[in-house]
Amino acid sequence: MNYARVVLAHLAKDLRLEWRSKDAINGMLFFSLLVVVLFSFAFDPTMAVSRQIAGGILWVALLFAAVTALNQAWTRELRHQVLDAQRMAPSAPSALFLGKVLANFLFVTLIQIIIGPLFIIFYNLRALGQGWLMALVLPLGSLALVINGTFFAALSLRTRNREMLLPLILFPVTVPALLAMVQATSGVLGGEFDPGLWIRLLAAYDAIFLTLSLLLFETILNAE
Repeated sequence: MNYARVVLAHLAKDLRLEWRSKDAINGMLFFSLLVVVLFSFAFDPTMAVSRQIAGGILWVALLFAAVTALNQAWTRELRHQVLDAQRMAPSAPSALFLGKVLANFLFVTLIQIIIGPLFIIFYNLRALGQGWLMALVLPLGSLALVINGTFFAALSLRTRNREMLLPLILFPVTVPALLAMVQATSGVLGGEFDPGLWIRLLAAYDAIFLTLSLLLFETILNAE
């Protein structure tokens, strides 16, 4: 069984589980909608400042919402000793990690598709820069969240307070990526500067942490 088929098998399994339960999607959607609506009441959506703060609100909402799905992604593997079976499987451990990353990426992307139009309406947004660049910023930013989140969720899986430990580890490591996401989004929406540098930094961040995660995941998976 080749590597790509193993990755797709893990991805399909996670998608089927989420389709049946919808636990992660419902939690992420509720939290992200709550943040979008509450902050729209706190700030006047007709003010120019809303364009400046929109990027920060969007990515912070997605960051906190993603933690909900990331915590559940590995918790499911503990039931019925599924994770132990994964450890004994002849396939590469990194295939399991990539399957989880792709599943979480799709979940975050679905949330973006749902709240995106609402976000534009509530904050009265219109891109003054090159709007098509958001097609790069959104997937690169989502990857930054789910790559680190999936890795650190696996790292904290066997701890007693894993729900609290994951944000404590994830948030500081994600700060550089979060800064790049916010600046790139603000550059596209405001049109005051070229966001190309921040997009390249975000792409480099994704490549570095994806490589490190793939190399170290086998150690994390087999740790007692």
